[in-house]
Formats: sequence, structure tokens, C-alpha cells
Amino acid sequence: MRKLLNTLYALSEDIYLSLDGENIVANKEKQELARYPLHTLQNIVSFSYAGLSPALMGACASRNIGIALCSPRGKFLARICGSSNGNVLLRRQQYRIADDPQQSCQIARCMIFGKLYNCRWSIERTRRDHGMRADSLRLAAVSAQLKELLPKVLAETSLDTLRGLEGNGANAYFSIMDQLILNSSDTFRFSGRNRRPPLDPVNALLSFAYSMLAHDCASALETHGLDAYAGFLHRDRPGRTSLALDIMEELRPCMADRFVLTLINNRVMQESDFIRQQSGAVFLNDAGRRKFFKHWQEKKQETLMHPYLAEKLPWGMIPYVQAQLLARYIRSDLDAYPPFLWK
Repeated sequence: MRKLLNTLYALSEDIYLSLDGENIVANKEKQELARYPLHTLQNIVSFSYAGLSPALMGACASRNIGIALCSPRGKFLARICGSSNGNVLLRRQQYRIADDPQQSCQIARCMIFGKLYNCRWSIERTRRDHGMRADSLRLAAVSAQLKELLPKVLAETSLDTLRGLEGNGANAYFSIMDQLILNSSDTFRFSGRNRRPPLDPVNALLSFAYSMLAHDCASALETHGLDAYAGFLHRDRPGRTSLALDIMEELRPCMADRFVLTLINNRVMQESDFIRQQSGAVFLNDAGRRKFFKHWQEKKQETLMHPYLAEKLPWGMIPYVQAQLLARYIRSDLDAYPPFLWK
């Protein structure tokens, strides 16, 4: 089992990361600020215009340390990875399945089942813990709607129809997201999902969390020898890690959405953590990103019982476990892909 290591976040836009022996050196205006041993890191996420040295990128690629480059406002720009891991036969089988809509649907429907199941469980947790503060009748109605979709998803054989069922479930889920937000601050009013750009603080946090989760999922897939760009539900598009978006679907409600809700409901995030542009776009500022990553790393260290493996694991290992299970299914070691069902 892969060991859960640390992620280095370069948040300032003028930080330059370079390599010195077996250490990463953070420089600002040609002055050394800090050093980090390479062997303790699993990923690097840079929000700096200055970037990283070629020597550091090469060292990270050879050690399978993932690198994600983002703009200072948090827009994902690129990923850097080394040579593909694993068996070429595994990737060839992945491509065969991706080219077959029927086989692709068999995997994709398991992922969408996991997503809708976890969405419903998130709603049920709020009903159980905060039923007096939320509109319990609305939550119950959407929970029942999601429950009705689950057997339909598992029986579906068409990718287009499956996407329609997923869209119906997602629309229902986001229609009551405002009831899951218990913080009464006007800053965190939610009237619907929007992106590119996000137009309110809640959507800014959701988009940012999804970007970080997608990076973790892509790293996990590549670690287990799969091509993160060849998906089953999300079809091929240049520059898009479609398989990472696929495997991320079942993890959105429990790893990203609940994390964002915790930040808001526990009043970790404030209005001062966001930048509002004249165009209406809203992004996390430097202070907001620091808060986000502090709690994101803490969340990834928390443990839970994996529902399929029946083993205690840190949350940060879940993408790697699901990638491993997907690889085992593609190699025909499993009869079906077991989605992550949050309990």
C-alpha cells in the first residue's frame, strides 16, 4: 500500500522552487526561505508565476512526485508527471474498454451509483444531525428522489441515458445545498451551482476543492499504471484528465462537498478570504487558500473504514485505493468495479 506523504503548496505568486541535492528550496527575490526534503513529499501544487526549475521537475518526475501548476487565483493550468507506470497491457485494455460504449457504461454506472449514493448519505447526515435547523421535508424529498435513481443507474446500458440520470441527481442535490449550509452569514448564500468563473464564495470553494481532488485522482491513476486522460464516462478531450474526472465523481460528495460545508459551517472561512472582481467572479485570496490547505491536509490525515476493503485508511489514500480497484477490474481480477460508498 502506498504511504500517504505530504503535499507542498507554493501559495505566493513570486515563489520560485528549485532543487539542491535531495531538497526543494523555496526562493523569493533570490533569497532562500525554506527547504523541504524530497522524500517526504507526494505532490507539489504551485500557485506561483515564477514556477519551478527544470531540475526540480525532472527529479519529481523520476520519483513519482506529482506537480500541479495553477494561476495565483487558483485556476488549474497543467500537470507534470514522469514516464507512465505499470504494464502496457493494462493501458491497452483500458483503451479497448474506453472505445466500447457498452463496457464503458458498466464501469461508469458504478461510479455514478457511488456519487448519487454519497450525495444521498450527505443529505441524510444533515437530517440526522441538524434536522431542527434545516428544512427536513425538502431534504427528505430529495433523498427519496436520489434513492429512486440508484437502481435505474445500475441497470442502465447507455452512456447518454446514464449522463441524463446523473444530471437529474446532481440538479436535485444542488437544489437543497442551501439547506446543508448552516452558517447564517450572507456571505455563504447558495442559489445554484455555477463555475468558469464561480460567482459566489460557496461555488469558489467547491470549484477549488474539485480542482485539488482531480489532481489527487490523476496522480493516483498514474501511480497504478492507468492513463488519466482516457475516461469511460467523460469522453476524450485534449488536455482533460477524463478518467480522473470519472473516478472523482463518487468522491465529490464526501471528500469535497462535505469538506467545503465543514469550512463554512464551522466558520473557518470569512468574507475577507475571497476576492470579488468587477465581472462578478469570486476567487479565494492568498489568506483563504492558506486556510483551505491547512484544513485540507488535516482532513486527508483523518482515518475511516474503507467499505470494500474493511480496512482503516486515511482519507487521502481513498483515491489511490479506488484507482487500484479500477486497475484490478480492468485486469479482470474483479467481477465489477466497487465504487466508494461512504458510511
